Amino acid sequence: MTRSTTRLADLTARELLAGYRAGTFSPADVVDDVLARIEADEPRLHATYALDPDGARAAAAESVGRWRAGEPRPLDGVPITVKDNIATRGVPTPVGTAATELVPAERDAPAAARVREAGAVILGKTTMPDLGMLGSSQSSFHPVTRNPWDLTRTPGGSSSGAAAAAAAGYGPLHLGTDIGGSVRQPAGWNGIAGLKPTFGRVPVVPPYAGRVVGPMCRTVGDVALLMSVVAAPDAQDHTALPAADIAWPAAPGAVRGLRIGLLPDVGVGLATEHAVRDAVEEAARTLEAAGAVVEPVAPFLTRDMLDGMDRFWRARAWSDLGALPEERRAKVLPAILEWAAPGADLTGAEVFHGYSQMDAMAVAAHRALADLDFLLLPTAPIPPFPVEYASAFDDPARPFEHIATSLPFNMSGQPALSVNCGYTAGGLPIGLQIVGRRFDDAGVLALAMAYEELRPPQRPWPTL
Repeated sequence: MTRSTTRLADLTARELLAGYRAGTFSPADVVDDVLARIEADEPRLHATYALDPDGARAAAAESVGRWRAGEPRPLDGVPITVKDNIATRGVPTPVGTAATELVPAERDAPAAARVREAGAVILGKTTMPDLGMLGSSQSSFHPVTRNPWDLTRTPGGSSSGAAAAAAAGYGPLHLGTDIGGSVRQPAGWNGIAGLKPTFGRVPVVPPYAGRVVGPMCRTVGDVALLMSVVAAPDAQDHTALPAADIAWPAAPGAVRGLRIGLLPDVGVGLATEHAVRDAVEEAARTLEAAGAVVEPVAPFLTRDMLDGMDRFWRARAWSDLGALPEERRAKVLPAILEWAAPGADLTGAEVFHGYSQMDAMAVAAHRALADLDFLLLPTAPIPPFPVEYASAFDDPARPFEHIATSLPFNMSGQPALSVNCGYTAGGLPIGLQIVGRRFDDAGVLALAMAYEELRPPQRPWPTL
C-alpha cells in the first residue's frame, strides 16, 4: 500500500521551516504528528531506539517560543533522529549489540551537538546491527528493523533504522554513519537520499579510517540543508577537516558539459542484477540527454582488495571481541562472532596486507575519476534481501559481497550519494550512486538535485 504526502509528518525540512515562518503550523503540531506516525508504525517497523516523546515535545515547545520571538535557529523545530552509535547525552550507546554495558553518554557527539544547537528536535535514536558490521538489521540488542516498502525485506545496514524511519515518514531528517556503505546502501534500498560526505567533513567520535556521519532524508535538498549544519570542525575529532565556506546547494546544478563516468558493474562481489543495471543505465541516459558527456569506466576494484579488507576487519573486530569477558562476548550476534573469529588466527603479514588494501582502493578510486567530474554506479548490485538474513548470502564467510559498489569510496574519502533511480518489478527501490572528487560534496549534491528533477515521477511513499 502507499500513501500521498498530505500529513505534516511527510513534509520536507525546507517545507516545515517555511510553514513555521508563515505561521501555518508550529513545531508542536509537527512533532505531535510525527510521534503519532511512529506510534502507529513502530510495532511493525522497529526502527527506533530510546524514543523520547516527552523530551521531543519539550524541545518543540522551546522552538515555538523562539519562532514567536523572531529568533529561530537554522533547523528550529524540525524533527530528527540520530543513529544508535552517534552519542546523545544521557542515552546509552549500545552500538547495536547486547554485549555493550549500557552507560549513559556524558555528552553529544559532534553531529548531535550541532543539530541540537541548530534547534532541531531530537525524537530519539535509530537501530543498527551489532557493531555496525552487517548490511542488514540483525541485532542482538534491537528488534529486527524491516523495510517499509516490503516488511519481508531488510532495510539494509548498518544505518537500518534511519533509512526505514525516513521512508516511513518519521520526520524529514535522519543521521546515519557509513564505513563501507552503511548510509548509501540502506538509502538505496529504501528509496531515499543518503550522503557519505568527504572523509573528515562531518566530525566523528571515535574517528576511524573511512568512517563518516551522513544525512539520510527523502530529498537531496534536505540532505544539503542538514550538511550545512553538521559540516563543522570539532575538537573531539582530530581528523576533521578545517572550517570551509561551502555554498551548499539549494537548487539543481547545471548538467550540460559535465564529464560523467558510468560503471554498471564493478566486476567484483555480486554481479549487478538486470533490473538494477537497467535503472542505472537509464539514469545515465537521462543525464546525457540533459547535456552531460557520459562515458564507460573500466572496473578498478580487485578481489584481493575486497578480501584483504575483509581479513583486516575480522582481525580488528576480534581484537575487540576477544578482549571481552566471556559472558559478554556470548551476547554478540552469532553471525558476527562466526565472521570475526578467524581474525584471531591471521598472521601479522596477513593483517598488514589487509590493512594496505585501504590505500590500494583509494588510489584506484581516485584514478578512476581523474579525468571525470562524477561517476555513476549502482548503490548496491542487488535489491534488498530477506529480512531474516544477516547478509546477502546469509553466510558469515561472505558478508561483504554486496558492498563492493560502495566500500572503495570510504577508503578514498570521496563524497558519494545514493538517490532513487527506479523500482524492481516487485516495487522495491533501486539506488543510483553518484561519486565526486574529494571535497566536492556540494557538486555531488547539486548533480543529485538535478537528477531528482529529471527522473520520472516517483511512487508514493509506503504505508504500513
